[in-house]
Amino acid sequence: MKAVLCKQYGPPESLVLEEVEPKPLQPGEVRVGVRACGVNFPDTLIIEGKYQFKPDMPFSPGGEVAGTVLELGEGVSGVEVGQPVIAMTGWGGYAEQVVTPPDRVLPMSPSMDFTTAAGFAMTYGTSMHALKQRANLKPGETLLVLGASGGVGLAAVELGRLLGARVIAAGGSDEKLKIAKEYGAEALINYNREDLKERVKELTGGKGADVIYDPVGGDAFDACMRAINWNGRLLVVGFASGRIPKVPVNLALLKGCQIVGVFWGAFRNKEPEANRENFRQMFDWVEQGKLKPYIGKTMPLEQASDALYALLNREAVGKIVLTVGD
Repeated sequence: MKAVLCKQYGPPESLVLEEVEPKPLQPGEVRVGVRACGVNFPDTLIIEGKYQFKPDMPFSPGGEVAGTVLELGEGVSGVEVGQPVIAMTGWGGYAEQVVTPPDRVLPMSPSMDFTTAAGFAMTYGTSMHALKQRANLKPGETLLVLGASGGVGLAAVELGRLLGARVIAAGGSDEKLKIAKEYGAEALINYNREDLKERVKELTGGKGADVIYDPVGGDAFDACMRAINWNGRLLVVGFASGRIPKVPVNLALLKGCQIVGVFWGAFRNKEPEANRENFRQMFDWVEQGKLKPYIGKTMPLEQASDALYALLNREAVGKIVLTVGD
């Protein structure tokens, strides 16, 4: 089978596409024929040895795939050969096949195609967990989403609207923010030409945002600590800016706010039933036409390096998905 491999830590161009032997299937495992694989920010970190998990080399990046079950190991139940599924693999997805435990496999929502499904699990899983379990977002509250045109950000905009919040979308480009408006944002902030703190205060009558969803970090996080409402919750989702901010804890005291970490992968493992319930709700919304994941770009597996650079250079709107095979 073909696989994009990381043989040594480095930038995306260090990845190589090779023919490799499929991994033998062990008892309690599922083999999935990959049709599409989502491209996510952790993929850029894992190939440089900067992620919290460091697989043995050589390995393929790629934490989420959609495809068809090819084979079941001894003792596996709950999925069937030939069934279309989403698999949340952590890594290994930039390949024609993956082998994974069955608890990381979800049946695809009936109306989804493989490309849409491959771009769904990580962004929507992260954002739903962040807004529901970590922020306890309530109808009528104001939600500020940073990086609102990217994968997790756009998912947060869409889910925030469905959960009844008033959504303010922030990003670095007027053109990219247009999609956030289409997905439910009531107000837009271009933080490359507007003062984020002052604009949020203006839009909230001086109070600040009740919940702030931050996958960006850096200077934007610093501004958010000054743009949050009393009893607000600042969700730490990621650090796409490249700088992990230092928290001014005196502001947490003065604002009476919470700084809340969001690690969907750990939540999925520690609270699997709550995670499944999140997905049941989201798949219902998909089938009702209320949730429409936006795939901004598809690229063949052979262009995995280009896809990662598009993500690093913030060229992506919505999700980038690699397609595999026909």
